[in-house]
Amino acid sequence: MKKYISLVTMLVLIAALTACNSNNRFKIEGKIAGANDSTQLWLEASNNGDWYTVDSTRANGSGDFQLAEDAPEYPNIYRLRCGDKSIYFPVDSTETLSITTSIKAFDTHYTITGSSDAEQVAKIDKQAMKYAGGRASQATLEAWKKKLAADVIIKDPASMVSYYLINKYIDNRPLYDPMNDFDMKIIGAVANAFNSYRKGDPRTQYLVQMTLDGQRRRREAMGYRGTTMQAEQINLIDIKLQDANGKIHSLAKESGHGKVTLLNFTMYDQQFSPALNKLLNDLYKQYNGKLHIFQVGLDENVSQWREAAHNLPWTAVYDADGQSSRNASAYQVTQLPTVFIIDSKGEIVERVENMLQLQNKVAKYM
Repeated sequence: MKKYISLVTMLVLIAALTACNSNNRFKIEGKIAGANDSTQLWLEASNNGDWYTVDSTRANGSGDFQLAEDAPEYPNIYRLRCGDKSIYFPVDSTETLSITTSIKAFDTHYTITGSSDAEQVAKIDKQAMKYAGGRASQATLEAWKKKLAADVIIKDPASMVSYYLINKYIDNRPLYDPMNDFDMKIIGAVANAFNSYRKGDPRTQYLVQMTLDGQRRRREAMGYRGTTMQAEQINLIDIKLQDANGKIHSLAKESGHGKVTLLNFTMYDQQFSPALNKLLNDLYKQYNGKLHIFQVGLDENVSQWREAAHNLPWTAVYDADGQSSRNASAYQVTQLPTVFIIDSKGEIVERVENMLQLQNKVAKYM
């Protein structure tokens, strides 16, 4: 009798756990006209533009199919692929999406229901088909793009639809191009929103890097790359400036002492600043107690600089000479942001102008 009760109890627990797990899964189901039991389907997830297979299945003889997977920890973009054709959609948590399409027009004439974001992405992708392959003028495409920015992105820049849009390509060209002034502002708005509201999301760091890389490419295209200078040609030159509280800090005195120091020339009122400070903050936390940051602000408006500097956990000082700074000139700074890595002995070992490389370069000296 005891064994019987134990077995029943175990079965009940297994059923309960199975039911619990099923509540944390999302489903993709639907019907594909013209499909049969040899039609292979793949469910793939995005890793910031790189795709990996999550699951696969075959339609049945009537073209019906169903997939169920664990809900993502953070919302993500998925696609249902059949051969070389794909239908894209975001998945938030445990929704059930229904897709109706056909083999002949798999990725062009389909419907998707079950999620407002998925329905919006489908609508956008169908609109984009009108502009692909040179079907519309550049002016028409630009007008559509600006309408999308106003109606979708600006209204909710932290949404997965906004993320999807700034990563979307038409005819192998980015819909929102970092080399375009308007587009760069839209990309920056999404990056800032993710940085504010989705700090733990793995897409946030990707967006931060996208923004920094876009800023760098723009500066290079405009001829602001400046002269190339090897870090080993620079000796540490002392900088003595005040922080937001009026306290004077000396770079020479604060560098070395067993810690790696980042000397950063920047401006808080520039588009790149939030993304840069996010990157610096991540490094500061990662190397807790082992990394010192000495950040020199060249902003024109001291009040705005002071307000921003008060919230920073590292040494932030102000250079009233701004872009005419003798300190920046002494370090031959020709573009912002620029970072110099000072090793634990107080010697400059690296000059970094591409912030995408900063994390790996800092790691060499930790």
